[in-house]
Amino acid sequence: MSAASSTANANPKILIAAAGVDEKWKEAMVSRLPDANIVTQHENYDPATIDFTLLWKQPQGLLKSLTGLQAIFSLGAGVDHVLSAPSLPTDVPVIRLEDAGMADQMVQYHLYAALHFMRDFDIYARQQAKADWTQHDVARISKCRVGVMGLGALGAAVASALTQLGFAVSGWSRTMKAIDGITTYAGSETLSEFLSQSDILICMLPRTAETEGVLNGKTLSHLPKDAAVINAARGAMIVEADLLRLLDTGHLRGAFLDVAVTEPLPESHPFWDHPKIRITPHIAAATRIEESVDQIAENIDRITRGETPRGLVDRKIGY
Repeated sequence: MSAASSTANANPKILIAAAGVDEKWKEAMVSRLPDANIVTQHENYDPATIDFTLLWKQPQGLLKSLTGLQAIFSLGAGVDHVLSAPSLPTDVPVIRLEDAGMADQMVQYHLYAALHFMRDFDIYARQQAKADWTQHDVARISKCRVGVMGLGALGAAVASALTQLGFAVSGWSRTMKAIDGITTYAGSETLSEFLSQSDILICMLPRTAETEGVLNGKTLSHLPKDAAVINAARGAMIVEADLLRLLDTGHLRGAFLDVAVTEPLPESHPFWDHPKIRITPHIAAATRIEESVDQIAENIDRITRGETPRGLVDRKIGY
């Protein structure tokens, strides 16, 4: 990057468009970058002067007016809300957050959800509703096979934590990954084999054109009978009608869902009162603002110095 460009970025102009939490992000960014000119989408600003923008569920068409952008930051682990924007410029890098305090939260959520099924807490919850005191044998954790779909930073952290707890863990991803203590699979040709060995299936995939609806009647049927599904990635990964059918016919024992196709989940949705489904309102992992602004500030410095930022999104694969 030229000296002139570096000078221009000494006081970068940053726009924050984060639905409902603009002011929180602005306060944290001002504290971290006191020399920057930082505005929210609700303030008066000249769109042509904005160097960087921080987005979360931004207004449609916002990007079209930002003609001087050097980079776009997604304020979350997912970037589908940015990549799907019709006004997304083709020549501006999109940068995602790397962890930002989410890995520990994801690990906690999935340890709880996996133990929910491994220790039969789903069965005991239904028994409680009927005042049924029936006891069940406690399964050996080493015999419980957990499959993790998606082995990025968060998926790998979850898979490793489950292994350390004693579960028999395997993982599947688009390209081959190597993780100590975990049997890994890659590519569509291995998906059915991977699923057939997953007593508990955890979905940690990013949302892309290829992953939408990946868990449907055909793929879910490859799971062993009485398998359970945990999804804290994106609701669009699962064909909801197919999941309900396999729960109702008894092929699947249960589902633990933090996400849905439509959020908030409509009051009339059958997930709410289904006896085999547990719902949480997209809380598996919240973005930690302090860690996030450190990453963003570091990447702005990298771009200013003409270096490649960390967390650069490959638009062709969608993450």
